[in-house]
Amino acid sequence: MGPNGEQVGIVAIRKALDLARESELDLVEVAPQAKPPVVKLMDYGKFKYESAQKAREARKNQANTALKEIRFRLKIDEHDYETKKGHVTRFLTGGDKVKVMIMFRGREQSRPEMGVKLLNRLAEDVSELGSVESAPRVDGRNMVMVIAPAKSKADAKAESRKASAGAKGSRAEVKSRREREAQAKAGTHSEDSSEQAD
Repeated sequence: MGPNGEQVGIVAIRKALDLARESELDLVEVAPQAKPPVVKLMDYGKFKYESAQKAREARKNQANTALKEIRFRLKIDEHDYETKKGHVTRFLTGGDKVKVMIMFRGREQSRPEMGVKLLNRLAEDVSELGSVESAPRVDGRNMVMVIAPAKSKADAKAESRKASAGAKGSRAEVKSRREREAQAKAGTHSEDSSEQAD
């Protein structure tokens, strides 16, 4: 291939090297397995830089969903429940799955319906942020349920970036307003002191 992507055809190696020197480009082998091998005239440094930029951008947009775990006790106090529900909300908002586990002790194991009731209450409370991926099931002395987020991790990251950029802008507005108020106060103080001097 030529410098502008056009087909040159089958050319001797010496002639291909001369073409590369004339156009001040590199001769890069694209398909070495082909008969005859396919080469391309290109600026190899620029090509490597652009491919590295694309890879960096892809990694930036890539997001791995993690599985977070929250443990409850069957006899949980209302305040503790609200605190743990807040953690679940934060994880789901961040785009992570949440594994909710209720640990049973002693006689509590004979009352699995109480665990199901608690897990269903939690699922209802966070229903706008996520949905139940796996229903409550008994796993030894524990009962487990998995809640999947409504938004993907990438969407949640993009949304948090926008929110933080908006927060920075509002902080700058508050700062400039404070500066204007301080200047206005300084102006009134100087006027008062000049009136007293008269």
